[in-house]
Amino acid sequence: MNEENHFILQNQEFPPGSSGLVRLQAGKLPSGNRISIFAYVFRSKNPGPTALFLGGMHGDEINGVEIIRRCISENYFTNLNCGNVIAIPLLNIFGFINFSRDVPDGKDVNRSFPGSMSGSLASRMARLITKKILPLVDFGVDFHTGGEALWNFPQLRFTPKHQEAKDLALKTNYEVVIEKAVVSKSLRKVARTMQIPILVFEGGESLRLEPFVVQKGQQIIRNLLINYNMITAPKPTAVISKIFRKTDWERAPESGMITYSRQAGSYVKEGEVLAVISDPFAQREVRMYASRAGFIIGNNNASVVNIGDGMFHIAYDDYKFVNSIRSK
Repeated sequence: MNEENHFILQNQEFPPGSSGLVRLQAGKLPSGNRISIFAYVFRSKNPGPTALFLGGMHGDEINGVEIIRRCISENYFTNLNCGNVIAIPLLNIFGFINFSRDVPDGKDVNRSFPGSMSGSLASRMARLITKKILPLVDFGVDFHTGGEALWNFPQLRFTPKHQEAKDLALKTNYEVVIEKAVVSKSLRKVARTMQIPILVFEGGESLRLEPFVVQKGQQIIRNLLINYNMITAPKPTAVISKIFRKTDWERAPESGMITYSRQAGSYVKEGEVLAVISDPFAQREVRMYASRAGFIIGNNNASVVNIGDGMFHIAYDDYKFVNSIRSK
């Protein structure tokens, strides 16, 4: 931002009250087709924080793409009372059109930060976000889904021992919040070093568009805008946020075909039956039991599993916070 309070992004200026689309060139394919990052900028006439909403870090995670696309389409950001929004519906365009998590060389964009403009396509994408976008940002949400055949109950993750990130999570007025350590070379990691709180939203399964998950993601964006007084709307009803400190996987004790007894989004007691695994020849059945009590935040949807496969992702060691959506 310059002294006149103009956004300058890729040599394109955005004075207060303006909006527009910027294309950041990340590279090009052997065919000559250019790979661009489409970044929407929305500015109020009044000063305030700048929010980043990012989807499609992994190209097959389309729920996040739809959450931000729908917010843009439904004019969530067009009449801001104060502050600014940078909305990037789809970061990894190559992965999106190829139904892939990664980019051509197999690199994961979210393991490529802070990136380099002389590196791989993933590294170049990461560098553009680090160099061009993050310096303008005060806080953000990075929208993800589960992997192939892995369904995640909609949840928010924040960085432990980062009070600003925890405060941001509570401002969403969301029910399921998890302390989750940052991954090396991730967006959340590099943002943490820049003192920018970034939340990770996880919801649904890759390559599936799910209205329930999209609605939850939109709810989080809307609540943040309300709580920062960026839009005028009734305050959300206060909720009790469940904040989990730890997570662990329950793994398949045997190989075979599986029948699920529980699924993500529910509590489970220690010793409760989670699933039954059967061999295809009707010779044996093995019951899978919960090794601890907790809240199931993710479950495998595979029909045939191998011994040791992660089947249920369970969050535990929780405490509750009565969230009153207080504005600061």
